[in-house]
Amino acid sequence: MSDLLARATWSGLVEPGDAVAGTLVGLLGAQGALAWVRHALRGVPQLSRLEALHGPLAEADRRRIERALARWAVRLPDCDPVRDLDRLDRLGGALLVPGDPRWPAAMDDLGAEAPFCLWVRGTADLGGSLVRSAAVVGSRAATSYGERVAFDLADGLAGAGVWVVSGGAYGIDAAAHRGAVARDGRTLVLLAGGVDRAYPAGNARLLEAVVGAGGALASEVPPISLPTKSRFLQRNRLIAAAGRATVVVEAAWRSGAMSTAHHAARLLRPVGAVPGPVTSMASAGCHRLLRDGVAVCVTDAAEVRELAGLIGTELASGSDAAADARAARPHDALDPVTRRVLDALPRRTPAPLDRVASVAGVTVAEARGAVGLLELEGWAARRGDGWITVVRSTS
Repeated sequence: MSDLLARATWSGLVEPGDAVAGTLVGLLGAQGALAWVRHALRGVPQLSRLEALHGPLAEADRRRIERALARWAVRLPDCDPVRDLDRLDRLGGALLVPGDPRWPAAMDDLGAEAPFCLWVRGTADLGGSLVRSAAVVGSRAATSYGERVAFDLADGLAGAGVWVVSGGAYGIDAAAHRGAVARDGRTLVLLAGGVDRAYPAGNARLLEAVVGAGGALASEVPPISLPTKSRFLQRNRLIAAAGRATVVVEAAWRSGAMSTAHHAARLLRPVGAVPGPVTSMASAGCHRLLRDGVAVCVTDAAEVRELAGLIGTELASGSDAAADARAARPHDALDPVTRRVLDALPRRTPAPLDRVASVAGVTVAEARGAVGLLELEGWAARRGDGWITVVRSTS
């Protein structure tokens, strides 16, 4: 059995985030660990082999392995990686495993809880795509304010070449995916069930639009797998790992978005939170993250890119560039002395050079050089023996 088939088997054999399985695969490799399990389930003693690699096992560890084997014994007869790969092939998908250049290396930060593989529909090069990424998550019961903020953040991020990662749920997740699809499709939906199961069903058209626009759907469980409560909780760790930073737009005190934020913090990923009205329960989780120091305040796509360490490497974004241009003042490029002289120049009654120097707190020589430069730039004009500032249009 190849490593790819072995990892496909593991993804159907165990529940997401199974650290016992992850440790075994880390020690023995996917194929070796699967053979170890098959021998153990046939009654062949295997712990001594494991101890030769791992060192002596504590009694608690032995019990954990025994319980894990009992769990896996129930599911192993139903595991058929060839069948699952055939289903994926009919969907036009791809199976990614560690070592594949398309594999997102950020998932490896999860250690023993990292996924064994990713079943993907749409753009398969997650390794290249997620180098520039940010997770945008939040409440299913989002307000119109939250949905608008999520849409705008995703639109701005995608426009700057940043992949938007989220979970495909109603509310904030869906708004974030729509924002990225509206821009250019740079978005990854991490699902709790198989990539052939649109969940929630009401977002089926959105998920298909993601694939059609050049984005991707991905899951760590095989096709036809059901999304369960525990898988939703485990899926949050993948969202946190996939993003260079995680931003919570709206969240209640206890929610999946808060879980994702704490996963990101444990992975040492930056966390941002969008503030909301202090009277809104939908923003209570965001305010808690800010108050506890888990997150920093973010309000637009540029701040999210800065949080993710992507400022200076982004693609040009028309909306963000326009915002930066509006915020910049035309004389910001002037040196400090020249700016002080400009501020000291009167608008109506010309002032002699020594008076300008006194108000600006510079020498007369510095003032003379500054007004000469300002005159050349069209910011100052000489009137008789004095100088005045010239008001220019900034339109």
